[in-house]
Amino acid sequence: MATIAATSMQGAGKRAVTLTTMTASDTLTYKPNQGQILILRNITAGALTPIIRGAGSTTLPVQGVGSVDVSAGYAVGSIAAGAEVAIPLDTIRAYLVGVVSITGGTGLSASLLEF
Repeated sequence: MATIAATSMQGAGKRAVTLTTMTASDTLTYKPNQGQILILRNITAGALTPIIRGAGSTTLPVQGVGSVDVSAGYAVGSIAAGAEVAIPLDTIRAYLVGVVSITGGTGLSASLLEF
């Protein structure tokens, strides 16, 4: 299990981005309203389908719809070999309650940027 460490984007100039090669189950610390962006790059030979899940995520009340179950986590979808996706974490905050883990991403290269 690897921890995906954040790279602060505060200040001027360049900075070294912390990269993590993901294992079967990895964690990250979600900080609401910090403008975090998770970047996942598939450096493997095949497609991967990671799931991002907060241990405390259950249901979310949605006006006009009712309760929506988010307990299974956020399905990123298939990331093809050589492809890269960026996920603004504030946009999926309902899935990130409690300890946040990512499964199904063995071999992905991950970076977490904080603004």
